[in-house]
Amino acid sequence: MIHVIATIELTEGSRERFLAEFHRIIDVVRDEDGCVEYGPAIDLATSVSSAPARENVVTVIEKWTNTASLEAHLKAPHMATYRDRVKDIVRSVNIQVLSPA
Repeated sequence: MIHVIATIELTEGSRERFLAEFHRIIDVVRDEDGCVEYGPAIDLATSVSSAPARENVVTVIEKWTNTASLEAHLKAPHMATYRDRVKDIVRSVNIQVLSPA
């Protein structure tokens, strides 16, 4: 099992558009071999967090059975289509791949 945290920084004011595009691929990704969990999350302003809520960031939380499944996911045709649809509103993507400790 591996965990993936993808932090996606968006252009100002584009989060809702990005989420609409992202939701178009969720079911397809969840049906991929090796996908255990896949979903977006946004910052929630609370007294628990010491960091301010980021209005232009979406964090994708993923779990995969192995790195081969993750690599196949990143090469999947639907992911290329998705990346093309959001390329004008994505400023940066940071992907962390983690192993349970």
